[in-house]
Amino acid sequence: MEYDFNGPVGTQVPRVARRAFLRGLAVSIGGAAALTEVPWLSPLRAAPVGQAASDRVRLGMIGIGSRGGLLMDNLMQTPGVEIAGVCDDYAPNLERAHAATKRKAYATADYRALLDRQDIDGVVIATPLYMHAPMCLATLAAGKHVFCEKSLALTIADCKRVASAAARSAHVFQIGHQRLFDARFHKALGHMRRGDLGPITQIRAYWHRNIDWRRKPPTPALERKLNWRLYRAYSGGLMTELGSHHLHVSNWIFDHPPLSCIGYGSTNYWRDGREVFDNVNAIYRYPGDVQTIYDSLSSNRHHGMEVEVMGPKGTMELESGRMFWESPPQAVTPPDVANLVRQLEQGTAGPMPLAAPTWTPETKSNKAGVPILANWKGDDGTGLSLAAFANSVRSGEKMPGMVDHAYRSGVAALMGLQAMLERREVMWPGNYKI
Repeated sequence: MEYDFNGPVGTQVPRVARRAFLRGLAVSIGGAAALTEVPWLSPLRAAPVGQAASDRVRLGMIGIGSRGGLLMDNLMQTPGVEIAGVCDDYAPNLERAHAATKRKAYATADYRALLDRQDIDGVVIATPLYMHAPMCLATLAAGKHVFCEKSLALTIADCKRVASAAARSAHVFQIGHQRLFDARFHKALGHMRRGDLGPITQIRAYWHRNIDWRRKPPTPALERKLNWRLYRAYSGGLMTELGSHHLHVSNWIFDHPPLSCIGYGSTNYWRDGREVFDNVNAIYRYPGDVQTIYDSLSSNRHHGMEVEVMGPKGTMELESGRMFWESPPQAVTPPDVANLVRQLEQGTAGPMPLAAPTWTPETKSNKAGVPILANWKGDDGTGLSLAAFANSVRSGEKMPGMVDHAYRSGVAALMGLQAMLERREVMWPGNYKI
């Protein structure tokens, strides 16, 4: 039987089915990569959750809009997790989330009141980007565990502050990059590490939509609250909201942050008063003279979204989960000129064409490719990422590498935005301090 885990807040799925779902995906991922390379998966190997009170993880939700609602729905279906508090300063969101808990959870519009409660082990933050840094810092200072949606923060300075605090803290810190828990990405990474593509020569990533990204506010006073993604005081636009996902994958593949980037952005279609770009293009330079090319736009969805990893032996399309092999062309052997001259002198040379085709159109291959992970069925990693967070909170053990993933992806997205705004090459700003 198949279950839809992406329904509205409060959709209940039998816990036995949820356990089977998590167990199946964990086994799939566990067979795709060694834990030495992906240590953040280790919490998924924990023993099954029991019925004791000590096994229960009590979490608070801060920000319960579209993404926060999805996260809350997943957590309500995760064994051993209780939503003990909900927080949102937009009344309709708070009311909907409170009702989903049958009004059992503590409800407040002030996240600091939630952090003051002793019956909450950790929080899940899914608020506008400009609030990520102050909320993460306050949560860690309050001695609680943190799951924060991407991107890490609105400024590079805040990325450094949060990463430093998270690295020093004894508490779990996790960023919402669900591809870290997607079995297809792990399987693809295994192919790359074995050299099946040959040396990776380029990554091309894109995310194309045809939407205005607007919500209609009930009153003009709520314009910036509901459409925060469109204003620079609250959001980095396409680079932080979408690009951070694919830049994270690029950093993961190269196991290194970008050395520098250049980029251009503009608003050439949705001229509706927004302050963020509606199309962006950036090139990131990595060690080994390889680049990642990223672009995103809001006025055409034909190509959708994809991460294309290319080498001389093949290409992997990670979002669609397919790979394409190719045979490198053989070196062209130059004609035997001496033999041709001899044939001409002896009169034995055959007819020779005066010209030959030197170029044929190199249009896109129409190969269907093969699945990266055969018979794969599962979510995009969101459910597993939350299950791993809950298990880490339960054990009190931090996930290795998670702060680096959060910092590198958050800073990379902001580097691209800075390059566009300042029309110059932006260098990697260095690591955070512990």
